Amino acid sequence: MSLDELYREIILDHYKNPRNKRPLPAADIDLERNNPLCGDEITVRVRLANGVVADAAFEGQGCSISQASASMLTEMAKGKSLDEVEALVLAFRGMMSGKSEAGEEHLGDLVAFKGVVKYPVRIKCAVLAWDTLQEGVTKHRGGA
Repeated sequence: MSLDELYREIILDHYKNPRNKRPLPAADIDLERNNPLCGDEITVRVRLANGVVADAAFEGQGCSISQASASMLTEMAKGKSLDEVEALVLAFRGMMSGKSEAGEEHLGDLVAFKGVVKYPVRIKCAVLAWDTLQEGVTKHRGGA
């Protein structure tokens, strides 16, 4: 199995068996966004405990890339501080923009989305949940 095939399998697994796709009552961060170009809709919710992500979930619909990305985001965010979450968002965005070579040691299975960079119209699908989370963290911290 080639690396590209393995990455496709990871994305398909998260699409077919999404992790944390559920409501999350009493979330500290709760933000909905969409990608009008392809119809993806995502709501990202995070519950914090002492500045650390105690739980993360998402709801929504869309293409396999947007849904798998949201699933992986919720897994990766759990247990991290808001600063660590923001660093992860920056690393993922850097990889998706082709400006960073963050590797598996930092991004884990998220490197499966590296191939999406070849399809610029699909990058927005992959980063939708991440941008939503970043905006939610900024709002939570009292930013604009």
